[in-house]
Amino acid sequence: MRWWVSIGAVLVAGAIAGGDVAGVAAPNPGLLLADSPTAATEVDVALILAVDVSYSMDMDELAIQREGYAQAIVSPDFLQALKTGPNGKVAVTYFEWAATNDQKIIIPWRVIDGPEAADAVANEIMKTPVRRASRTSISGAIHFAMPLFENSPYHGLRRVIDISGDGPNNNGLPVTTARDAALAKGIVINGLPIMAKQPSYSTMDIADLDFYYEDCVIGGPGSFVVPIKGREKFKEAIRTKLVLEVAGRTPERRVIPVSSQEPRIPCTIGERIWRQRWGQ
Repeated sequence: MRWWVSIGAVLVAGAIAGGDVAGVAAPNPGLLLADSPTAATEVDVALILAVDVSYSMDMDELAIQREGYAQAIVSPDFLQALKTGPNGKVAVTYFEWAATNDQKIIIPWRVIDGPEAADAVANEIMKTPVRRASRTSISGAIHFAMPLFENSPYHGLRRVIDISGDGPNNNGLPVTTARDAALAKGIVINGLPIMAKQPSYSTMDIADLDFYYEDCVIGGPGSFVVPIKGREKFKEAIRTKLVLEVAGRTPERRVIPVSSQEPRIPCTIGERIWRQRWGQ
């Protein structure tokens, strides 16, 4: 079952704490492993952070987004959530995406098992220059992410792709095709729809992007979205989502169950808007 969660779900993090450039395609993921243990190391969750860097995001938003992930990883709530799993550690990889063939790995697989490892990952995120690129291919990001699990030296009790983005899929395969392929492999997809600006035809934004993510992007047991509905909410939302993912929880206050009927927003709306604007 999939559910929507408001920014107010950050309260869940407190409950846990109480018990608490452009156009660069990445090389073969198998060549980007951080470590090479002789046997797979078991972690509580293998978490892929797939971060949108399309041109519809302005440079300030991209910088805040990058800083939000770095701060979330070193936050007390995140570090406390690590302790809730049987292994007390997670494996994380972080890549940026735009068009269907434009993905760039920023952080190869890293194990986070405490403050020192978290600091190292956060520093590595922050030292990489911010970039932007054209088009929005959520499907391309999902297809790029799937083999990263298979080539990882870490075995996650759960496997999660965390997709952030500020618009619908408008490039590559249909997003539902990629989503269904991931779900068939037992991968969970969560979403961070970025709705910090008023929808604009110039950037091909849509209203109710959170509905689109709920009905067309996310899936798997306990999957959820945390929408960002204000620039000042970036960091809080990212922290909320990562804490829930690491702890293997969904919001305790579940609201607005996703409809099992037709999507509330067509899953091909991004492609339609692109064709209307560019005739392609």
